[in-house]
Amino acid sequence: MNSVNSQRDEEIEELLLGLNQARKTISPKYFYDERGSLLFERICQLPEYYLTRTELGIMRDYIGEIATAIGPNASVIEFGSGAGVKTRLLLDKLRRPVAYIPVDISSAHLQDTAAAMQEDFPDIEILPVTADFTRPFPLPRPATRPARNLIYFPGSTIGNFEPESAVELLQVMYQEAGSGGALLIGVDLKKETHLIEKAYNDSEGVTAEFNLNVLRRLNREYGADFDLEAFQHQAIYNESAGRIEIHLVGQREQEVSLGGHRLVFARGEKILTEYCHKFSEEQFKALAKQAGFHHRKTWSDSKRWFSIQLFDR
Repeated sequence: MNSVNSQRDEEIEELLLGLNQARKTISPKYFYDERGSLLFERICQLPEYYLTRTELGIMRDYIGEIATAIGPNASVIEFGSGAGVKTRLLLDKLRRPVAYIPVDISSAHLQDTAAAMQEDFPDIEILPVTADFTRPFPLPRPATRPARNLIYFPGSTIGNFEPESAVELLQVMYQEAGSGGALLIGVDLKKETHLIEKAYNDSEGVTAEFNLNVLRRLNREYGADFDLEAFQHQAIYNESAGRIEIHLVGQREQEVSLGGHRLVFARGEKILTEYCHKFSEEQFKALAKQAGFHHRKTWSDSKRWFSIQLFDR
């Protein structure tokens, strides 16, 4: 219980640090409680959200090549566990994968995903890990020793991190991959502004609901008292920075309590909740190289909207 309280205190301290800055921020990792994870699965099915549909198409078109490039007897370590459609394709086509290790901060969602995977792949050892994967974590040891560890990071989630933080995360992946390991990663590519902005401002308002859910989580788990109706979702593409910038914009002046501290929000003041960087292929290769990875192969769709890239350690 003390360790749980200690973690909660650290998280409140982190939240207060972000919300007391001149430019208020909340880390996107707080999106993913159980409700947030389910909302994100809905986002992935929206017609405007090209990322999941395009990445899945690449996987289906090239999964044979991808599996051959990875080789047999791999242990697949997925950073973040979603609905698992792309992961199922990968596990189904790999030759004799020995283990699947999903790593996620949302324990309840992780356990559900792991149970479903075990049912679908009874011959593969499933070893879920509840952890903040932005920091090094202990990796479980499969009963069968793998030929190599494959870090799998689909969805272009790497784009949520500023370049310096992205390199730090890639360094964690490099460490977890171990000797002879590899990285298979989804990377969203630069394209027309209107296509990108539509993906984060869907007509059904699911992305807005997902964004506001971070405040609902802070109210429920950290004793805050945000008025959700006093904030509005905003997502704008900053072309010069090559990223979507997602905010919650205050609609009126208000005071909010969090961890015994009072926070003041002015009308029109923004809370930055997420960046979604878009890359050229060369930009991302250079980023991964900083973490020690060597690029081996890129697969893309015919419009070059999205890429799946394979790196060796």
